[in-house]
Amino acid sequence: MSSMKAVNDCQPSFVRGLWALTRRELKKWLNDPVMLVMFILQPFIWMGLLGKSMNISGLFSADNIKLPPKISLPGYAILSPPGLQEVVLDGAVLSQILAEISSRIMEVAFGVADYFSFMAVGMVSMIVTITAMFSGMSIVWDRRLGFLDKVISTPVSRTAIILSKILNAALRAMFQATVILALAYLLGLRFSPTFTPLNLLWIYTAILLLSVGLSSIFIAFSIRSTRMERPIQFVNLITMPLMFSSNIFFPASLMPEWMQAVVRINPLTYLTDIVRHLTILPIDVTALIVDFMYLSLFAAVFATIGVVLAWKYLTR
Repeated sequence: MSSMKAVNDCQPSFVRGLWALTRRELKKWLNDPVMLVMFILQPFIWMGLLGKSMNISGLFSADNIKLPPKISLPGYAILSPPGLQEVVLDGAVLSQILAEISSRIMEVAFGVADYFSFMAVGMVSMIVTITAMFSGMSIVWDRRLGFLDKVISTPVSRTAIILSKILNAALRAMFQATVILALAYLLGLRFSPTFTPLNLLWIYTAILLLSVGLSSIFIAFSIRSTRMERPIQFVNLITMPLMFSSNIFFPASLMPEWMQAVVRINPLTYLTDIVRHLTILPIDVTALIVDFMYLSLFAAVFATIGVVLAWKYLTR
């Protein structure tokens, strides 16, 4: 009996090993006040500078559409009463009409009349991407410090090593998403009438799925690397194309057809679509089901690849 107990003590449960490694990752983050502040300031800077400077809806406001007080249209005399040779329009009234038409065009194109709300919600997907990429850098750093070799020599499951990095990225992304939505609300985000705090649970679920998939990609690419330059170059190569080939900043329906095909396979598109439907747009159940199915498949495929590579390369 004593020998069996000793064997069991040397083989910790998968959950205990996973939580121990995840807690270590979170403590490294929480114990670094500079890093914590930077993670909070990052979405604020993006929304405050980019979101407010790209005031697309302001282009079509009545104040920006400035017309002369009186506008004569001599070419449309056929529309005027008999004996009147020209039509004279009030410039202020016409400006207001054009502004209302433009506002309607914004609603059709972006789903909302306020571009800041459209872009601020898209920041959630961008932050998830940036947070996930650090999972790949983290495993390279652990290898260089020798910590990874020490963990591999313990009975902790190799799957737990990879999943701890993924879970850490997901928890950090959820925290930042909450900060983004809170700051966006203070800066003028307009929630739809269908938004409730319970919608955040579905948003967190979507963030978890995307974090699992993206973190697995970055870890798979960096798992054998001993140089920090390799994951950094990969991140620089893939991050910007991922963001600009999605619907974070601009509606996919207004993009060229060849780019729309790229947008449809980009996982960021589906997370952004989920967050928008649950915050600023009316809820479309059919679209949400499709989005969650895609993210679930994306997470399952790449998490499986990450686990297989972990067993192949972390055992040596």
